[in-house]
Amino acid sequence: MVMKAEELSLKHKSLLNKKLQILGNGLSEYCFSNLYLFRKVHEYQVIKGEKTFISGHTYDGASFLMPVFDTTTVDSHFMLDSLAGFDFFFPIDENQLASFDPDIFSATYNVDDSDYIFSSEKLRSYNSRKLRKKRNLMNQFQRKYTVEFHTIESMIRKDAEEILKQWQVATGKTINETDFIPCWEALSLMDHLDLFGYICYADGKPVGFILAKIILPGICVFHFAKGNRAFKGVFQYMFNQFANLHAVDFEYYNFEQDMGKLNFRKTKESYSPDKLLHKYRVSLREKG
Repeated sequence: MVMKAEELSLKHKSLLNKKLQILGNGLSEYCFSNLYLFRKVHEYQVIKGEKTFISGHTYDGASFLMPVFDTTTVDSHFMLDSLAGFDFFFPIDENQLASFDPDIFSATYNVDDSDYIFSSEKLRSYNSRKLRKKRNLMNQFQRKYTVEFHTIESMIRKDAEEILKQWQVATGKTINETDFIPCWEALSLMDHLDLFGYICYADGKPVGFILAKIILPGICVFHFAKGNRAFKGVFQYMFNQFANLHAVDFEYYNFEQDMGKLNFRKTKESYSPDKLLHKYRVSLREKG
């Protein structure tokens, strides 16, 4: 099987964009902007042959192949041959699992990879006992400051960059230990990557922003949410405001995975997710 590998770049957008949107059922990796922005972290390559794949490495160091086609259209022998040299196929949506012969392949998932999904109604209201604290923080933020919420346009993009720089300093880490570089690229390439977002001001000071992308009709992914934590309630306000502005556009929001980081997991679980979208790892079944 002759296959050609190339480092994933902006030139692959036209090849991958529509295919990914059809296949992923809302998984965050089935979105060109996600792949491009985290191409260096995962060492993504586009592999062209009879079918198109993306290769990469998971956060826990395993090598994988991501099919960029409907796996029900090929037989098990083709998939078996394609997997040579890789640990497993990933990330595979649950709806695609039936196309893998269970006598040849086995499927598992790592919860660290799973995407957190929230209903629009939940973010619009924070109307539950579990989310009462979120609602209170949002209300306190609005009472304490004169708040403005604007779309991120080219003229105010520098304000978002300043927020990102301040956020990075507050982490106490190097830029290689955070997602500073992907986020900076996202701000710089919003138009090229079909991203949109909002920036929040408190008493005229830029204090937070969100960058998002439509994955599927009715489903939006939050790629980045950055803010100044000295302004308590800013994140709760931004999620709520975003959801209310797009009440008729989106039914669900994807907050992406927690990568096994406890602080990310606690934060995302504190919003009481409606469900987790698991990303299956399909590997050769062990013999015996």
